[in-house]
Amino acid sequence: QVQLVESGGGLVQPGGSLRLSCAASGWTLDYYAIGWFRRAPGKEREGVSCISPRDHSTYYADFVKGRFTISRDGAKNTVYLQMNSLKPEDTAVYYCATYPAVDSWPFEYDYSGQGTQVTVSS
Repeated sequence: QVQLVESGGGLVQPGGSLRLSCAASGWTLDYYAIGWFRRAPGKEREGVSCISPRDHSTYYADFVKGRFTISRDGAKNTVYLQMNSLKPEDTAVYYCATYPAVDSWPFEYDYSGQGTQVTVSS
């Protein structure tokens, strides 16, 4: 059974950092593009970042460039999203998902997790 589990969300002050994790169980992430998207109340879903399966090329939405970093650890079968310089507008539920190709990011995914809440507030 394909399962993705996000973790690492929480409450952080503006300017703070969080690292989100996306772990898979029962199967390997190595062959998939893995991406993150987010959904804030009253807003459309937004693609945040994506990483390719082979050369680990990375892609970012303009509004997170320079602040967020996506990476993957094959040994741990986990993809990370390091989020720095967080802003209140980053508040959302963050989801990781598998994609058949990078071109499918952000919304044409195969599987996604249940999401993890990120709240940026003072």
